[in-house]
Amino acid sequence: MQKTPIILAKPPTERPNKPVPMPPSAPAPPPEKPIVLMKSREEGKAPAPGEAAYTPPSGSGKGEKEGQRPTQPVYQIQNRVMGSSAPSATVDPVIGQAKLHPPERMKHSIKLVDDQMNWCDSAMEYLLDQTDLLVIGIIGLQGTGKSSIMSVLSANTPEEDQRAYVFRPQTQEIKERGGIQTTGIDFFITQERVIFLDTQPILSPAVLDHLINNDRKLPPEYSLPHTYVEMQSLQLAAFLFTVCHVVIVIQDWFTDINLYRFLQTAEMLKPSTPSPSHELSGGTGSDEGTEYYPNIVFLQNKAHREDFSPRNLKKMHMVINKLMFHSHLKYKGAISMLDCNIFPGLTSDFLESEVNLFLLPAMESEAEENLSRAGAGGISLFPLLPGYRGHPSFQCLIGKLRSQVLSMSRPQLSHTILTEKNWLHYAARIWDSVKKSSVLSEYSRLLS
Repeated sequence: MQKTPIILAKPPTERPNKPVPMPPSAPAPPPEKPIVLMKSREEGKAPAPGEAAYTPPSGSGKGEKEGQRPTQPVYQIQNRVMGSSAPSATVDPVIGQAKLHPPERMKHSIKLVDDQMNWCDSAMEYLLDQTDLLVIGIIGLQGTGKSSIMSVLSANTPEEDQRAYVFRPQTQEIKERGGIQTTGIDFFITQERVIFLDTQPILSPAVLDHLINNDRKLPPEYSLPHTYVEMQSLQLAAFLFTVCHVVIVIQDWFTDINLYRFLQTAEMLKPSTPSPSHELSGGTGSDEGTEYYPNIVFLQNKAHREDFSPRNLKKMHMVINKLMFHSHLKYKGAISMLDCNIFPGLTSDFLESEVNLFLLPAMESEAEENLSRAGAGGISLFPLLPGYRGHPSFQCLIGKLRSQVLSMSRPQLSHTILTEKNWLHYAARIWDSVKKSSVLSEYSRLLS
């Protein structure tokens, strides 16, 4: 509690009662000011009636008595009295200290890398100095639903209007003209301190068409537009493989062999994890045993009814396991559809080698589903009964996917523990090294 000052004055009997003789024409002297003594009140002693308690500043010369509550700085007292405390903090009435408000909540995503592939530092104001963070990135081909999936994983629900998603998906107009909505890398952080990174499509024909038809000048190190588009995609993937705990690879049909070749190429070209001796200087380490590799999740979006059959599920796992057999990426042991009770008749030993594969059906409203069923089979005999889909709903499956992704392990991205703000500096340094990588430049020269 705030201590009020104790004001002590001499009683009237001790004051000098002999007035100084003054000439009759002189004006009357001002009233004599009482002598004021200031001292701190001991704890537990109530102030006298009509008196106020005062606490001297903590930097005063006299030491505090043993058992006495610590004194408070003068500026805190003045802030409380004058009402000039910072708007971002409140004062605890018990301990008299300022309490920080929770961090500002993001309402939409912001740019981490713009459409010109330049780094942006606008995310710093949303980050804290704490180390318990999870970074999730996503890559995929054009039109596979990256922004929609990242929105429902982070802050939105499938029932919301897609125009209110934190990562805005493609509009109908953009879909009709074959364009893309997301360019560069978009950033969003939740109140649970989970960072989501949405990227532009890899190997995008819309980006290539924009380069050719708008006469955009290529950087001097690239001679062909398709080489520049591929190198941009490899830079994005290599960057995510270095700064993310989880990388989601999304596809809407099973499967594209070129996609797995692209992933292995990005893994080969990804920058090395900085060694402890070069952490501050920005150098790269060469110790193969200390290389960092993220968890990679293969997300089959817009899956059909037959994809959920146990036979086809087993084939999918077998194909991915053979294609990623020589990869250092962690493609096993993080995601399991069998543990979600989606297939109650299947035991855990049904799959010989279960990879991080998850299936999601198409995200559509119940009205569209009913309309499609009525159009396919005519007038339904039981319109009040739900139609047979052969798999759980999208809302059910996305909730199970979210719980498994957010509960993944969070290993150190570098040899030092990173806070949120340090992660942003680390990511900026990695992005700069990716753009200036001699290995990527040599690979680009071979493509040309």
